[in-house]
Parts: sequence; C-alpha cells; structure tokens
Amino acid sequence: MRITQLEPGEVFVFGSNAAGIHGAGAAAMAHERFGAVWGQGHGLHGQSYAINSMSGLQILRHEVAGFVDFAAQHPELRFLVTEIGCGIAGYTPTEIAPFFAAAGDNVVLPARFAEELGR
Repeated sequence: MRITQLEPGEVFVFGSNAAGIHGAGAAAMAHERFGAVWGQGHGLHGQSYAINSMSGLQILRHEVAGFVDFAAQHPELRFLVTEIGCGIAGYTPTEIAPFFAAAGDNVVLPARFAEELGR
C-alpha cells in the first residue's frame, strides 16, 4: 500500500538518514507532504516520524525500539509504517520486521512486515 494522504491523527513513519536529508523515496514524500523537517532524521515532525535506517542495523533496531515506545505513549495516534530499511538501506523485511514485534494496535505495519510477524 502506497501512502499518499493522511487523515487527522495519522502519522507517516519512514526511514531517514541521521542528517535528515530527505531527498528520495518515502523520506522525500514525508518532507513534501507530511511535515518532515529537512535536517531532522529522528522523531515526530508534523504528521511524520523519522527513523534512522542508514547508520547500521543496531542503530536501526534502537531507533525502532524508541518509536515503538513513542507509539505506545500516544494511543490517540495511528502510525502508518513504510518498509523502513528495505529500500536504499538494503535490508529485507525478514531482517527488519522483528524489530516491530512489540508494536501496539495503533501501529499499522506494511504487508511484508506483517507477514513476517504472522499478523
């Protein structure tokens, strides 16, 4: 599912680089449409949430854990997750999906992540 618009209370969750250079793919979409801030590669900005997916797998795991905690603290929001790390970062859904295993009901995972997690 390609996300092109959001309803109030929805947040577009995308992979970024640490420097917040949102030049292509989901990051560019987040910047152009959903309030991602150029130069900010982490966290909530507008209706977008950046996760650093370009600084290695352990950093990505840590970033996702922080996101899952954030989402749990904000049950009023619905988080639409893209296939973070599976584009230019070069990882597979098999590698990344388990990082989202503890995500709550307000986190909507992409189909291939959901499949990996048996959801």
